[in-house]
Amino acid sequence: MKRLLELLGFLALTQGVLGLVHEFTDWRVGVIHRLGFLDGHGVYVSMALVALAVALFAAAHSRRPE
Repeated sequence: MKRLLELLGFLALTQGVLGLVHEFTDWRVGVIHRLGFLDGHGVYVSMALVALAVALFAAAHSRRPE
């Protein structure tokens, strides 16, 4: 379970950072800009993904080693 939380945290962090890179540099990277219903909310969604990644890493760290 710890590895799964770390993997999900890594994916959320990667997509959050790539979403912020896309918003501020207009590079076409990440998945967030491809989802039409998130149009105009990219910065907020990217920051939420980074916060989710931090929470997932904290949850993974609090788990006992298996």
